[in-house]
Amino acid sequence: MKGIDMQKIQHAHFIGVGGIGMSGLARLFLHEGKKVSGSDRTPTILTGMLTLEGVTFYGAHSSDNIASDVDLVVYTEAMAQDNIELESARERGVVCINYFEALGLVANQYYLIAIAGSHGKTTTTAMLIDIAEAAGFDPTAIVGSLRASTKTNYRAGKSKYFIVEACEYKRDFLTLEPDVLVITNLEYEHVDYYKNLADVQDAFRTLALCVPAEGAIICAARDVNLAPVLAGVSAKVIDYHAYVDPLLTLQVPGMHNALNSAAARAAADFIGVKDGVARKALSNFAGTWRRFEYKGELRGAPVYDDYGHHPTEIRATVRGAREKYPGKRILLAFQPHTYSRLHELFEDFAEALDEADEVYLAPAYAAREENVYGTSSEKLAERARERGHKKVIAYASLEDIAEALKVSTSGDSVILIMGAGDIPKLTAQLFA
Repeated sequence: MKGIDMQKIQHAHFIGVGGIGMSGLARLFLHEGKKVSGSDRTPTILTGMLTLEGVTFYGAHSSDNIASDVDLVVYTEAMAQDNIELESARERGVVCINYFEALGLVANQYYLIAIAGSHGKTTTTAMLIDIAEAAGFDPTAIVGSLRASTKTNYRAGKSKYFIVEACEYKRDFLTLEPDVLVITNLEYEHVDYYKNLADVQDAFRTLALCVPAEGAIICAARDVNLAPVLAGVSAKVIDYHAYVDPLLTLQVPGMHNALNSAAARAAADFIGVKDGVARKALSNFAGTWRRFEYKGELRGAPVYDDYGHHPTEIRATVRGAREKYPGKRILLAFQPHTYSRLHELFEDFAEALDEADEVYLAPAYAAREENVYGTSSEKLAERARERGHKKVIAYASLEDIAEALKVSTSGDSVILIMGAGDIPKLTAQLFA
């Protein structure tokens, strides 16, 4: 963000500080010696951690939260522009920027390694952080989850390297100027913003063109979806498929994680990490929060929680579970996230549900939307049954799903809880 001198910022206030990205950036500002405050409507595990670390947290939005010494406001893009704190700060002439503008302000000062893609970017980012850490590269990093090894989404480093997860929503990642760009994959996603696949490709192409000639783009170079993205780029293109190693044993299952690890190894190789160090770090990689995260056992059945909310992610996660638990029944509790995504990818969702033996659908999570599409979890269940899947049921509440799973679960099954809405609450209900 041009025209802002980080050295002169004394007190930064974060509106929506409970978000996974926002909380990581707040930690960075705190580590840089800034006074940090933040607000959110609902206290969470993240805001609790921030409070312990020294952030002043407000559990409601109020103009009073903008203290007289606040000289920078960072807000989440999910925040309405008429938010009372945002309006108050602007009226007082305080500089207000969104999360990605603030991230670019900080990250672009470093040798930046950005991990983008429709799926797998969180895991790949965390893998690369573990590798760089093990190699002694001492990176600064922000990832869109909590690393299992450190229980945090931020790493304070002292080297020139900055590793960051780069989200394509609303072309937000275009505030970044990466020296190395990892593209895990590319599909039509964020359908409430992008018009079609070509629109998504255009955003990725704009980012790819920012990578300098001496830099690198790590990707599945032969993927037809990436062809228009890579055409004419000046950076070196490296195909991470050359780094897929069936002999590398990972703690996180599934071919998708084998590909994630290959992308991380390719990026590490480009910056000079010895492959033996990378392989050892990957073999020890314990995952991240809400990415096939083990939560315990219910009546002998392991329970996993996962953030996946796209048909491709459902397929990958269920197949990974089958790889880890061959012969067991996969019981999938899934919550569609946003009506627009459910509408645009409806048939693909119905097909993806075929992967599980039993499916328990929660009511769709509206997020920022009104249901102008007339779609629903009930209609998705009906379509899945029309396709021949006899064990797909839409439930009225998470509590109803919990009761149903308690009845049907046994030691011959695995429970997967998936979705980007409030479905993580189901875990506590299962063990209540």
